[in-house]
Amino acid sequence: MSGAPLHTRIWHEEPEADNPFATRVARCHGYDVYGQMLGRASWADIVWLLIKGEAPSTSEAAMLNALAVALANPGPRDPMVHAAMCGGVGGSQAAASLMAALAVGAGQSGGARDVYLSMRLWAQCDKQTPSDWIGTLSSASQPTWLAPDDAGWPAIEHPAGFDANGVSTPTIVRQSLDTLAPLSRGPRLAWMATHREALERASRLPLAMTGVAAAALADMGFNARQGEMLFLLLRLPGAAAHALEQADYGFKHFPYPDVDLLDDPLNKHQETAA
Repeated sequence: MSGAPLHTRIWHEEPEADNPFATRVARCHGYDVYGQMLGRASWADIVWLLIKGEAPSTSEAAMLNALAVALANPGPRDPMVHAAMCGGVGGSQAAASLMAALAVGAGQSGGARDVYLSMRLWAQCDKQTPSDWIGTLSSASQPTWLAPDDAGWPAIEHPAGFDANGVSTPTIVRQSLDTLAPLSRGPRLAWMATHREALERASRLPLAMTGVAAAALADMGFNARQGEMLFLLLRLPGAAAHALEQADYGFKHFPYPDVDLLDDPLNKHQETAA
């Protein structure tokens, strides 16, 4: 049985002799995944190999692993995780909860699109001297490199990589930056750690986790599209865990935020009863 070849540089398979639909050997960019890598390679090794087409160094794998820990669970305050929680508590199937998380987490206000835009700015910085980086990274103007495919996105309202609703830099963002910067062999994270306060003054906003992630991914040599995809992937574990938890809790224990209503029907009922 023969057919049209699969056009991919990533993966090569050899079928079993008795079944053309079953795989005997699978190679990722030339590496025998099940014969050589399985049991020896880490999660970061295979992800790096799949996306970049080459095996990472020990320091590169350590850097990606550290970033994965920082991004694994944005927490229930994050809209991406909250969307998955709503799916879980509503009885949605696993795929539906994860798709909800991906849809909400894809945006440009704390989501993967924010990482994409920030990484594009870092690519622009590569053609500049470090003295110009603050002005470039803190700009909220529409960049000239936006393609026609970007027309469906809303106008950029804040500098990419910063928290549009923030007051001060969250502790976990500072901890992530301080931990990742020494691990990086690229110039961006170390520069950001040194100039964070100047960046925040220029943008008038605190640095967000998306800004740290964008600098880290750019330092690892990923392009903006790869970074956008990885950011979504790395944040899914927390969304999955919280969706599972809420499915067990039920809607009566769903963590709704406290909201003071100006015209709360409960208050009216209590006043009438009194």
